[in-house]
Amino acid sequence: MEQDKVFMRRAIALANESVQRGGGPFGAVVVRNGDIVAEGTNSVTLQGDPTAHAEVTAIREACRRLGTFHLEDCSIYTSCEPCPMCLGAIYWAGIKRIYYGNTRRDAADIGFADDFIYEELSRPLDQRRLPIRSLLHDEAQESFRLWMAKSDRKEY
Repeated sequence: MEQDKVFMRRAIALANESVQRGGGPFGAVVVRNGDIVAEGTNSVTLQGDPTAHAEVTAIREACRRLGTFHLEDCSIYTSCEPCPMCLGAIYWAGIKRIYYGNTRRDAADIGFADDFIYEELSRPLDQRRLPIRSLLHDEAQESFRLWMAKSDRKEY
């Protein structure tokens, strides 16, 4: 438990440093076997990249350093409850534990509200605010057939 606090304090320190550099108030660390593998901060506005959230940045760096896209033996400590995009990245990376400081309600209170995304995801496709339609399904299936026929594919 004390070691968890050390890692969370590092994520919080990264969030504070990010604000001082002009980034968003979010920091994250990926930890494996008691060691920090990677760190990340929110640099959306600094990089002009809406996917440059702290968790995604930390996951990308951890994968690069470890040479893998599977982080199943890792935990992530983040200064705030992950947004839907970051949560998706955490699940795709296979990270087994998430620790967070601020809640998504705390983030909403300072202008970082993502509840609309959670709400949108619960709606049927034809009832979402952002139009989403299937197009050229039969043609798109070819890449899936090629994938399934590939004997050396790396499973996710």
